[in-house]
Amino acid sequence: MAQQLAIIVLVDIGNALESNSLDGNTYLFDNMKLHGSEGQGTGELVTAIHGAYWRDGSQATEQVLNWLPYSLGSIPPTVPKGYETERARESDTEALAELDAITAKAGAAGADPAAELGKIRKTVGTRVKTTRRTRGRLSGQKILDVTGQVVTPETTGAYSYPGPVITDIYGEAVDEKIMYPAEYGSPDMVTDGWYWSATVDSSRPGTYSYTMRIQLHKLLQQGSEVLWAPVNLTCESKLKITAEPKRNGFTGAGMGLLPVTPLPPGAPHQAATQTPNA
Repeated sequence: MAQQLAIIVLVDIGNALESNSLDGNTYLFDNMKLHGSEGQGTGELVTAIHGAYWRDGSQATEQVLNWLPYSLGSIPPTVPKGYETERARESDTEALAELDAITAKAGAAGADPAAELGKIRKTVGTRVKTTRRTRGRLSGQKILDVTGQVVTPETTGAYSYPGPVITDIYGEAVDEKIMYPAEYGSPDMVTDGWYWSATVDSSRPGTYSYTMRIQLHKLLQQGSEVLWAPVNLTCESKLKITAEPKRNGFTGAGMGLLPVTPLPPGAPHQAATQTPNA
């Protein structure tokens, strides 16, 4: 059975968009640190892949990689799926209540409806325009900060960016047919139902590089419209494949029958035990 390996791609989106580069703004992790992976928590991750082969030299086990992209400094992906929608509805409800209050005191002495309306416009927020490339989870949502509060585009740098999206995986490891990546559908709503996975040919030892194309979204205002504009950047990582013979977990030797302690004369059959080698 193939082994599953997760690779976390953590992106500092604000700094990446400012510098228009993922260099120094991407932090990679995997769950093979104790097995030889190098560069954990940096953009120079080298993922250890332990291959195994049978006595005849054929591949015993392949490796399956799963990439999980996340954003640094944004609303955590573990909040309820409809969180942004609920916050947008709440801001609309609050704005309607404030409008009712303004209407009730509009004729009172000293009332300034224009100033009150200006405050409402700032607190109600702005819905992001729906475009062909920002449909789905980004469509029609309001802009929130990292605490979940609705903000306006003028609040520079205070908003929560949409999570990064891997759109392609290519490079040496793919060209050399070391791994076969593809995007798959999943019931996991944290990743919006999609994730990238790859099967690795672990029978070919060596170090192979690959490149991830990652799409970020930058907030732009065009006239009266606000939209998340896609920005495509790339970052590189590596696989380090090693191979060794398939071993018996009890004896440390090749695959085969376990040694059995001989039965003393006259002993019942139930007394037989399997004894692993030291």
